[in-house]
Amino acid sequence: MLGPVFDAHLHIIDPRFPLIENQGYTPDPYTVSNYLYDVDGLGITGGAVVTASFQGTDQSYLLEALETLGRGWVGVAQLDPECTDEEIVALDEAGVRAMRFNLKRGETDVEMLTTQARRVHELVGWHAELYVDASLLLSLEPILAKLPAVSIDHLGLSTQGLPYLLNLVDRGVRVKATGFGRVDLDIVDTLQQVHRVNPEALLFGTDLPGTRAPRPFSETDIDIISGAVGGDLPAVLDGNARAWYRVP
Repeated sequence: MLGPVFDAHLHIIDPRFPLIENQGYTPDPYTVSNYLYDVDGLGITGGAVVTASFQGTDQSYLLEALETLGRGWVGVAQLDPECTDEEIVALDEAGVRAMRFNLKRGETDVEMLTTQARRVHELVGWHAELYVDASLLLSLEPILAKLPAVSIDHLGLSTQGLPYLLNLVDRGVRVKATGFGRVDLDIVDTLQQVHRVNPEALLFGTDLPGTRAPRPFSETDIDIISGAVGGDLPAVLDGNARAWYRVP
């Protein structure tokens, strides 16, 4: 049994709440109960429930999931551009700690991204989470330079943008050690390079249920991380993410 572990990237797909078809795909249900069953024995004591593309900007499912999971769990939301300050503050009080921008499967207005990311950081201290292929990071430099706090999903997905990803890590960007079944890169080498630049940068997550991934999370993924970061495994599995999401 591992522990404690903070799962920095998971999805809850509750069929009681509306889903939006994305690129012809609608996911199967994956409830809090399904998730807790799948991770039983891993020592997970908290985590971040991440809003996916097919959940839009309706926060009902997220608030319900956080209430069910309880203390130690936080949310990552997608926001309507018309969302008010009061609504953002209420989400923060409910446990939301970040805002997600899906540049891989969603249409994101980069000017809106900048405005919203800066706004939520100034208002409630949230960071921005980007689902983006690292090959696009260089073209996003004018945007990223303006964002106060950023994390990148799934190791940046591909090798092509790794040098720039490492440059961002050197500037304080965090990288999720997640979605190993989605990536087109040398996982161990990427983990080692990110960790070498900043030992606080890597955040472990299961990415469950792994929708559309050729291979979902396996416990062997933790062995891969352990081999790459050695004695810093407890920080990657728990401490780094707790500090980033501001979870005691």
